[in-house]
Amino acid sequence: MKHISSRDNPAVKALAKLAGTAGKRGAPVLLDGVHLCQAWLQHHGEPDQAIFDVERLSHPDIAALAAGVSDRISLALDARLMHALAAVESGQGVAFVVTPPVPAPPDQVDETCVLFDRIQDPGNVGTLLRTCAAAGVKRVFLATGTAAAWSPKVLRSGQGAHFALAIHEHVDLEALLPRLRVPLVATALDGARDLYEGRLPERCAWVFGHEGQGVAPALLAAATLKVRIPHDAGAVESLNVGAAAAICLFEQRRQASAPRAG
Repeated sequence: MKHISSRDNPAVKALAKLAGTAGKRGAPVLLDGVHLCQAWLQHHGEPDQAIFDVERLSHPDIAALAAGVSDRISLALDARLMHALAAVESGQGVAFVVTPPVPAPPDQVDETCVLFDRIQDPGNVGTLLRTCAAAGVKRVFLATGTAAAWSPKVLRSGQGAHFALAIHEHVDLEALLPRLRVPLVATALDGARDLYEGRLPERCAWVFGHEGQGVAPALLAAATLKVRIPHDAGAVESLNVGAAAAICLFEQRRQASAPRAG
């Protein structure tokens, strides 16, 4: 494993530049922290490059990760250089450079999935990915205009959910509609049924929309079912998109596991 102590080293400069990128499609990204690196190794094997804080190589979690990758792709940086790369103040002493997977678009969609319609806040996107994974959703489609799924803030908020999902980015959601073999269900404030009145489809494509504008009119018009979450409208006009998605997905999950009447 090569040890680097100079910030002027070309490899360090390249890593610093990579740490600030937004996760452009097909470009390498930096996974920062033990949990994300462990998840990458488990699901995808060796990264493109592994970077370690030289002072933490004896820590059990770091040592295990270092043992799981070959020396030829590993760098040991001085602590001050590693700290500069960390996405959070309490950097954990390890980062992987990886090329995110780009799953092939399916010919048809016959499973429950979630469509992200121009959701711009990285924290919301990461929370939604984490919620989808927790609810058993396996596939998500992110419209153009949605925050980059593999950007540092989304990765941090997602807490490893990326590795449980097939994530399709830069999707034209309207063009996707003919490939859906499940009903499209949208959240809306007007002209919508109470979420808790009647049964939800066992499988469907949920669409959750832009933080300020909601679901695009064309997608609303195509929806087989529109639902609203009852809440105290006098206190707040609407729920955060991440909270709304969690309520909807887990209500669907609850209904699917509950016995049908009669």
